Amino acid sequence: MAVRDRVREYRRRMRERGLRPLQVWVPDVRTPEFAAQAHTQSVLVAQADADGAEQEFVEAIAAPWDDEA
Repeated sequence: MAVRDRVREYRRRMRERGLRPLQVWVPDVRTPEFAAQAHTQSVLVAQADADGAEQEFVEAIAAPWDDEA
């Protein structure tokens, strides 16, 4: 049986089970560009944590979760 026929049969069986094929694209974490962007974002997060003013504001106006009815 050719590969094409095996794949066709496999997909038919999976569809009979109520499944459908889905293609998902994800970032390639092996690239230098990904590493550079991850570093840039981690620096921004660290700086935001160090400043803290925005988070203090959010906490000041936010209702505690366990106090809500």
